[in-house]
Amino acid sequence: MNLKLLTGVIVSTAFLLPGSASGQTADFNIVPQPLQADVTNDAPFILNGKTSIVVATSNNDLKRNATLLASYIEQTTGVRPTVGKQGKDATAIVLSIDKTISNAEGYKLDVDAKRISIAGASAAGVFYGIQTLRKSLPVVSGKASQVTIPCAHIVDAPRFSYRGTHLDVSRHFVSTDEIRQFIDILALHNINRFHWHLTDDQGWRIEIKKYPLLTKVGSKRTQTVIGHNTGKYDGKPYGGFYTQKEIRDIVKYAADRYITIVPEIDLPGHMQAALAAYPELGCTGGPYKVWEMWGVSDNVLCAGNDKTMKFVDDVLKEVVALFPSKYIHVGGDECPKTQWQKCPKCQARIKALHLEAKDGHTAEERLQSYVITHASNYLKSLGRNTIGWDEILEGGLAEGATVMSWRGETGGIAAAKQHHDVVMTPNSYLYFDYYQSLDKANEPEAIGGYLPLERVYSYEPMPKELTADEARHIIGVQANIWTEYMPTFKQMQYMALPRMAALSEVQWSQPELKNYADFTSRLVKFTHLYDHQGYNYAKHLFNVNIHVDADTKWQEIVVHLTTTGDAEIRYTLDGTEPTANSPLYVGAITLQKSANICAAAFRDGKRSSVSRQEINFNKATACPITLLQPTHKNYTYNGAATLTDGLLGDKGFGTGRWLGFCENDLEAVIDMQKPSVISHVELNTCVDKGSWILDARDIEVSVSQDGKTFKQVATKQLPTLGEDAADKVYTHKLDFQPTKARYVKVKATSERNMPEWHSGKGKPAFLFVDEISIM
Repeated sequence: MNLKLLTGVIVSTAFLLPGSASGQTADFNIVPQPLQADVTNDAPFILNGKTSIVVATSNNDLKRNATLLASYIEQTTGVRPTVGKQGKDATAIVLSIDKTISNAEGYKLDVDAKRISIAGASAAGVFYGIQTLRKSLPVVSGKASQVTIPCAHIVDAPRFSYRGTHLDVSRHFVSTDEIRQFIDILALHNINRFHWHLTDDQGWRIEIKKYPLLTKVGSKRTQTVIGHNTGKYDGKPYGGFYTQKEIRDIVKYAADRYITIVPEIDLPGHMQAALAAYPELGCTGGPYKVWEMWGVSDNVLCAGNDKTMKFVDDVLKEVVALFPSKYIHVGGDECPKTQWQKCPKCQARIKALHLEAKDGHTAEERLQSYVITHASNYLKSLGRNTIGWDEILEGGLAEGATVMSWRGETGGIAAAKQHHDVVMTPNSYLYFDYYQSLDKANEPEAIGGYLPLERVYSYEPMPKELTADEARHIIGVQANIWTEYMPTFKQMQYMALPRMAALSEVQWSQPELKNYADFTSRLVKFTHLYDHQGYNYAKHLFNVNIHVDADTKWQEIVVHLTTTGDAEIRYTLDGTEPTANSPLYVGAITLQKSANICAAAFRDGKRSSVSRQEINFNKATACPITLLQPTHKNYTYNGAATLTDGLLGDKGFGTGRWLGFCENDLEAVIDMQKPSVISHVELNTCVDKGSWILDARDIEVSVSQDGKTFKQVATKQLPTLGEDAADKVYTHKLDFQPTKARYVKVKATSERNMPEWHSGKGKPAFLFVDEISIM
C-alpha cells in the first residue's frame, strides 16, 4: 500500500501494520502534517533497547539533537536508545546534513527495516525531522518492549520562516522553569520564534544593570485589580523579574531547540512601570506607581526629554547583549498622546523637528515615529533590526523596520506595499487571550472575543490584495498570549492548547493541504502526547459543535451537529441536558420556531460537556436580507444572514455573531416574503470603547410593499457615547403604529468622529450590529 499526503486527506487505517509483541505501532498522522509522506507495506523498523542513534558527522548540534531524540523516545515509549556507534545487527537512527535540500529548515525522513535516516538542510531541519518521528510514536503507559515503525519516505519543509508565539510576562509573571516548559511546547509544534513581552505598565521583568530601579521598583505592583477593572483590588503585592544570568540560560535552552527569542521592550507607551522607577522620564515628573489595573496608561515616556533617548539607548544596548535575535521588538503600540499634547518639552521637540499634522497623521503621531526611528537607528548601529506592532506605521515607518500586524491585516498590507517585512498576527484569528467557547460561564475569565479552534485553523496569512513581489514580504505568522486574566502558567497552557496546534499548521503547512476535519482527527492522537506531558489543554475538541444556517426559501433554521471522531450525538430542544436516551442525531434538524438546543457526544459510555444554543424566532428570522452598504472586510463573517439567523450576539464583537461597519452604516432590507402586520423593530449593538467600537448615532425603520418605494415609520436619535458609558450589548427598540408591509429597511448610522475624550478622537468608530427582530 502507498499513501501520499498530498491531498490533505489521510486514511486513518493506513498504518495498521502488524504490531510488535507489545502491540505498539508508530503513526505518521501528526500535527503539523508533513508536506509529503509515502508509507509502504515493506518490512518495518523495530525500535527497541538495542537501537542506536548515530550522528553521521562530527557536528555538535547534531550530537545535541541525538541526545534530545533519545530523551523524546524514552519519554513517550519508555525505550531508551543508545547514542553513539551502531551495534552489530542492531537497528539505527542516523542523523545527517544534506545540502541538496533547498529549504533551510527542510528535512527528509526515510524508514526501512534496518535504519531510520533523518537528513536536514541544517541541524534545525534535522530537529524538525526528529519532531516528526517523536510525534509518530505511540504514547505508552509504562515501557514498551519494542515499537514498530512503518517503512516510509517523508519530505517536508515549512511554509514560513518566521513561526512565532508571544507570551506576556508583565501582567502575570512566569517562572524560569515554566518558561522552559513553554519553550518545549513551542518546539513540539515546530515553532521557531518566542516573542517574549518583558515590559509593560504592570511590571518590568528584565534586569538592566545601568538602571537597577527598573527591577527594584518597576517589577513590583502593590496589588492587582480584580476582573475587568472593577474598581476592586486583591490587596496582594505582586512581582518578579529575570536576572541577566537567568535570561542567558533561557536563551541557550531555546537555541538548543532552534527557537530564537525575540525580546520586547515596549516603548514609548506601556512604560508606567519604568516611570515608577525613574519618574524624570515622564512628561509630568510623577509621582508614578506600577499600574495595578489593566488597559492603556496615559503615562508614557517624554519624547521631548533627551534623557529619554539616552534611557532607550542604554536599555536596548543591554538587551542586545543578552539576545542574539536578529529582531528586537520595540512595541510602538497603544501610545496615548494626551500628555505629549500638553508637555512643553514634547511640543518643543515637535517644533524643532518641524513635525506637522498632514496626510492623516497628527504631529504627535509623527513624534512617536521619531522615537521609534531613533530606537531603530540605534539598533541598526548594533547590527540588529527593529520589529514593532502596526502602530509604528503611524507618522511614517522607520527604514528597515518589520511590522507585526495585529489590528487586522490592514497594517500588514500597507507595510508590505511599502516593501517592509511583515509578521501577520491579527487579533481576530490569533489572539489566544480570547474565549475558546461561547459558553463563557464554564470558561476561565478572558479579555473577551471569541476564537474557537476552527477559526484559528481557517486563517490564511497571505492577503489577496498583494502582488507576488509584495507577498514576499509576508515572512511569517504569530499568535499572541496576553496574560491580564491568566494568573497561572497552567491557565496560559489552557488558553494556548490546542489552538497552538492549529497555529502550527497555519505556519508550517501549504494551504492546499489544509483540511479541518482531517486536522481534528490527527489532533485527537496529538492530545495523547499533551496528556502524557501533563499539559493543561482545552477539551472543546471533544464536545459537539452546533452550526446554524438560515434556509430563506422555506424560512427555516437548519441545525447541524458535529463532533470529532465517530461518537454518537444526543440532543434535546427544550433546554434539558441530553442523556443516553435522548434523541440520536442522524441528520440536520430543521426549526420553524424558537428552541433551546442542548447536545452532547457519548464515547465509551462517557458524556462530553453539554453544548448549548438558543434559537430565537421572530418575523425576520431566516428571511432573505440584503445589505445596501458593505461591512468592514475584517468583520463580515457569514454576511447579511448573520442579522437574521436567530442567534443573539453577546458581549464580544469578535464572536462571529456581529457585523462590523466603519465609515459605512448598517443599511439592510429584509424581505418577509409576504405582507405582514408589524409594529416593532429592534436591533442590538455591541459597544467596546477601548476597541474603538461605539454605539449608533441614529436608527431609522422604513417599510415597503414592493421593495422599491419605502416609507419611514420610526426613527430614534442617540447621543454621542459618553466616556463613562458601559461596554456592553445595547438593545434599541423602535415602536410604531401597526403597519402592513412585506419589506423592512433598517438603517443604523455609525459614529464618524469619535469624541474628544477618546484616544481616537476625530476618527471614525466601528459600529457592530447583530440580530434584527421584527414583530
